Amino acid sequence: MNTAAVNQTADVVSSVYSDNTKTSGVNDKTVGSPKLSEKGQKYFEELKKKYSNMDFVLVEDGITDAEAKAAKYANSGRMQVVIDEQHIEKMAEDEAYRNKYEGIIGNAQAQFDQMVSGLGSNASSVKTLGIKIDDGGNASFFAVIDKSLAAQKERIQEKAEKKAEAKKADEKEKAEKKREEKLQDKKSEDVETVTSDSIEGLLKKINDTLYASLSDKVRTEDEKKVGQHIDYRW
Repeated sequence: MNTAAVNQTADVVSSVYSDNTKTSGVNDKTVGSPKLSEKGQKYFEELKKKYSNMDFVLVEDGITDAEAKAAKYANSGRMQVVIDEQHIEKMAEDEAYRNKYEGIIGNAQAQFDQMVSGLGSNASSVKTLGIKIDDGGNASFFAVIDKSLAAQKERIQEKAEKKAEAKKADEKEKAEKKREEKLQDKKSEDVETVTSDSIEGLLKKINDTLYASLSDKVRTEDEKKVGQHIDYRW
């Protein structure tokens, strides 16, 4: 028996197996339990270095609403890229495929920079902006909004205006106190993720969400009643 030939064949099989068998050693921001082959993991590390100004979240194949689940990793001022293990593996193997999606990721950063200027004062309420590449290879855009920040900004403005007033009604003061307590209690619940297939659509959804948030949550039910009831008794 030619032992050298046998050993060489074993080495080749071992190499192919290690390149294509997924491992669980993904120590990073993840949704679910994604696994990558050694080749996929190596490419993923190179991708993160290439776009070091972005946060990558690796998703297990088949998970829905990945962008909402990735909201816990939101980092103010940094774009988020949500991508599943299948696409990372294919990008590692196929150069044309890799160039296509790296181009999409790179272009998204410039688009988001333009969108931030379009948001104006609402930009401070956006925790992060991101791009998600879904199972079909389609890119969609999303934003993680902290609605409590918009409400806080509104309260600060209201307080500044109230300081200029000579007198405050007792009912309004009580309503203000209740509102503060309510918003403080619900602060952790005031994060919402909105998605769109276009940057323009995402911009509209962000503004609409913040407007609705201020309309519905800044004023408590008690506060809404203040000044709205007229006593017609003499």
